[in-house]
Amino acid sequence: MVSARVLQLLGLACLASAVPTTGGNNNHLVIAPQSPVLEIGTTFTATCMIINTAEITADDLYWDLAKTTIPRDHYTKVNSSALSVTLTVISEQREWLYCLCKKVSANVILNGGRFIHGILLTKGYRPEKPENLTCVALQEKKHISSTVTCHWDAVGRQTLDVPTIYTLYFRVLSVASYNMTTSGNSAKISMSVFPHFMEVEIWVEAHNKLGTVETEHLKRESGYVVKTNPPGDVEAISEPSFSTSLLINWTRPIGKEYVALTYQIRFCKNASQSWTYVPLGETAKDIQSFRIQYLQPDTMYVTQVRCKNSKEGYGHWSEWSHRAVKRTPEGRPTGKPDLWRVISEEGGIGERRVQFLCKDPVTANGRIIRFDMKIQGQRGKVMNGSLEWERIPVNKSEEDYSSTRTNITFLKEIYLADRKSIIVDVIAVNSVGKSAPASLVVPERALERPPVEGLRVWSDGRQLWLEWTPPNRSTVSEYVVEWITGDQVDWQRENRSTRLTAIKGHLEKFVCYTVSVYPIYNRVAGKAVRVEAFLEQGAPLEGPVLELNGKPGRNHAEVTWTEIPPHSRRGFITNYTIFYSSVTEKHSVLVPGNITSYTLTSLSGNTRYEMCVMASTIAGSATGICHAFTTPKYEDGVIELIVVGVSLGFLFVFVMTMLLCFYKKDVIKRNFWPQIPNPGESTIGNWSPDYPLKAETPKENCLSGISVLDVDVCDAKCVFEEDKTSLPLKKDKYMSEEHSSGIGGSSCMSSPRQSVSDSDEGGDMADTTASTVQYSSVVAFSGYKGQTPSSQPQQGIFSRSESTQPLLDSEENPDMLVQERYPRQSCFTHATGNEDSTNQLEAEQQEMLEPLDFCSLEEDSEQTAPTDEQSADWLPAAPVSSYMPQLGGYRPQ
Repeated sequence: MVSARVLQLLGLACLASAVPTTGGNNNHLVIAPQSPVLEIGTTFTATCMIINTAEITADDLYWDLAKTTIPRDHYTKVNSSALSVTLTVISEQREWLYCLCKKVSANVILNGGRFIHGILLTKGYRPEKPENLTCVALQEKKHISSTVTCHWDAVGRQTLDVPTIYTLYFRVLSVASYNMTTSGNSAKISMSVFPHFMEVEIWVEAHNKLGTVETEHLKRESGYVVKTNPPGDVEAISEPSFSTSLLINWTRPIGKEYVALTYQIRFCKNASQSWTYVPLGETAKDIQSFRIQYLQPDTMYVTQVRCKNSKEGYGHWSEWSHRAVKRTPEGRPTGKPDLWRVISEEGGIGERRVQFLCKDPVTANGRIIRFDMKIQGQRGKVMNGSLEWERIPVNKSEEDYSSTRTNITFLKEIYLADRKSIIVDVIAVNSVGKSAPASLVVPERALERPPVEGLRVWSDGRQLWLEWTPPNRSTVSEYVVEWITGDQVDWQRENRSTRLTAIKGHLEKFVCYTVSVYPIYNRVAGKAVRVEAFLEQGAPLEGPVLELNGKPGRNHAEVTWTEIPPHSRRGFITNYTIFYSSVTEKHSVLVPGNITSYTLTSLSGNTRYEMCVMASTIAGSATGICHAFTTPKYEDGVIELIVVGVSLGFLFVFVMTMLLCFYKKDVIKRNFWPQIPNPGESTIGNWSPDYPLKAETPKENCLSGISVLDVDVCDAKCVFEEDKTSLPLKKDKYMSEEHSSGIGGSSCMSSPRQSVSDSDEGGDMADTTASTVQYSSVVAFSGYKGQTPSSQPQQGIFSRSESTQPLLDSEENPDMLVQERYPRQSCFTHATGNEDSTNQLEAEQQEMLEPLDFCSLEEDSEQTAPTDEQSADWLPAAPVSSYMPQLGGYRPQ
C-alpha cells in the first residue's frame, strides 16, 4: 500500500514537471489526466496539483462540474499540493471539469486566471459484438454475381462523441482477403469472380475509442450465400378428366453446374390470402413440374413456386414466382342447394305471399345453370303445373359468378292459403350433373312451431352477434338466421347446439337490418323472433320535415314531422328536440323518438315563431329545415263568440225592455205622457158662480201629442183681446217654450212641459203634478187670428190658477167620464144661423194654424149640431171658460 502511494506521488511529480511553462502566464494548477474518454456508467478519478507556488495548499482547492460545485465528500487529499475527486459518469453529453482556488490572498484575486484549470470529459459506450450476420450473392442473368452484400444487427448504444465503426472481412481461404469499413450495418465486398464451390470466411469487427470486438467467424462453402432468381414460366394446367387437380410446370432459373436447387409450391383460392404449402419432402428433388391434388372442382386457384440451394442449411430462398391462375374443371354438385322462403302478409284475407329463394350449393363444383323445383301439397298433389318438376334457369354473369358475395336466386312467388301446407323440393343442376334435393315445408299458419326465446343482438363494431335460448323442445334440427334490409335478403344456417353466433354475411355500416331467428323442426320452420340492429350507428344525414297540423292557436300550435327515410337515418332515433323561438324568447322541448307530433303550449298571441326539429342518435344529430308561423291575436271563435254574446245581450235587453213596456205600460204612460186633468170637471169650477161648469168634456184630437186649449168663439162682439198686461209676463219663457199653453201639456211642436212657476222652481213633472196643478185659459173674442194682430182691437183675458188639490177621480179613471161626456162642438163655432160666417172664419184660422203646426180640435170627429136647449148656452152673449178664473185675477209669479 505504501509503495502504491509512492508510485502515485512519483507519477504526479513527473506530470507536474512535464507541464510546460510560458513566461509569466504559467498556471499554478494542473489536472491529470488531460481530456479523457470515459465509459458511461463507470467511475472516474481526476487529480488537481499545485505547481510553481507555495502561496496556496490543497485545502484551498475545490471542484466544479458543469458550473456546479462538487460536494467535498467526493474529494481525496493526496498531499498538501494535490487534491483528487471521484465521479460516476452518467450523462452522454460532454462536460467541463474545473479545479479552482479559494480567494485566500490579494495575489490570488489579482491573478485568478492562473489559479484555475479544467478538462473536457468525453463520454461513450464500449462497442458490442454484432449479431445475425448474413451475406447474399444474387444471381445476375445466368450466373452468380461477384459482389457479396452482408448485413448485421448492431448491438449496444453509441454516442455522437464516441461512434462505433464496423469493418467487414471476407476471406477466400488460400486465395484472397477483402474488407470494407462502414458506420452502418451493411457492406459490400466486390471480387473479380464469384468463388464457386470454395470455402470462405466472413466476420465483422466493431471498434471505437473505448475498445474493439468482433463477431464469430463463419467458415462455409461459397454456395452458402447464393440466392437465385425465382423459377420461370410457371403455368397451371386444368385437365377435364381431373376435376380436383391442377398440373404446375416451370423452368430452372440457373444451370445445374452452378447450384443444385430444391423447390417450394403454394396455392390458394382466388382473392384469398390463406395459402396452402406443398410439403418440402415432395418437391425436394430437382423437378420442373408437380400436380396439386384434392382441389375443389370449378374453383379458381392461384399458384406460385420458389427455389434455393438444395444443400441443407445452404443458400437463400428466391422470391416467389409470378402468380399462375387457373380454374379446376367442373364436377357434379356434391352438396344440396340452400333453400329458404320469405313469408309476408301482403296477400288477401286468409292467405300469405310466399317467396322462395335459393343459394348455390356450397360444393356446387361448377356453374349452376338451372334449378328444378317441385311444389306439392300434403297429399302429394303437384301444385306447379302438369310437369312434376319446374325448371327455373339461372342467368348469372361472369362477374356475378366470380364475386365473393353469396349469389341468391329468386325461384318463385305464390299465394298460399292460411289453412294449406306445402312441401317444396329444389335440385341444383350444372353442366356435369344434378345435386341432391333440398326440401322445405311451409306449414299451416295455425300449426307453426314455437319460436326461440330471449333473442339478443348487439354489435362489436365489426360483426353483429346474436344470442338466444332454444325453445322448450328437443326436436330442433337447426336454426336459420335471417337478415333483411330493404329488398335485400340473406340468411345462414347454424347447427342445433348453437346458442351464440355472428352474422357471417356482408354487412354495411349505418344500415338498419331486421335480424330474425327461425328454429327448424325437421324441414319445418317455426315462428320467427325479430330484432332490428345496426352494425355501426352514425349521425342522420338529414333532419325531419316539419309542418303545422292545422292553424296555430293563440297560445298553442300542433306540429308534426315525418320520419327520416331509412337510408338517411343511419341509426336508431333516440329522441327529437323541438326548437322554437321568437324575437325575445328561445325554447326547446325533448320528446321520445317514437313520437312524430307534439303540441306547443304557452305561446304568445300575435307573435312570429321559428321552429325546427332535431333528430338524435347515439352517434350524433341532424336538424331539419326551419318553419315559421305567426300565432293569431285571438283564438278561433273568440270574435264570433263576442259578437254573438253582444247580440244576445242586446236581444235580451230589447226583449226585457219590450216586456217591461208591455207589463208596465200604465206606469210608463203616466210618467212620459201624464194625463191632463179636465178643468171642467175640477172642483175649481165651484169657486166662482159666474162660470158654470160645462156639462160637456171636449174631445182632444191632436197630432204629435199636442195639448190644445178649448176656445169658444162667438160673434165678433164676444172676442176678447189678450190681456196686454200679461204679455210682458214671462215673455221669454213663452217664446222659448214654443207657445206652450201652460195647462200642463205642450203644443204639437214640443214635448210635455212644466208651467212657468214650476220651470222656475226646477221641479219635475211628476212632482209638479202631485203637488201643484196649474190651470190657465186664453179667451179670445172675435175669433183666434193666429200670430198676425187683428185690425180690430182685441181684448183677451189670460186667467191662471194654481191649486194643490189632487186630481179628480174622473181624471184618474177616464172610464167614468164616458157616462158624463157629451159631444162637443168644434172649435170656433157660431150658432146655426151664422154657419157661413163661421166656416169662413174657420178657414182663415186653419191657414194661420198650419204653418205653426197646430191642429184643430174635433177635426176628424163627427160635427154635432147643438140642440135648442144647448143653443141658448152657446149664444155669444158671454164667453164660457172651461174653469172659473181666480179671484183677484192673475197672480204674478
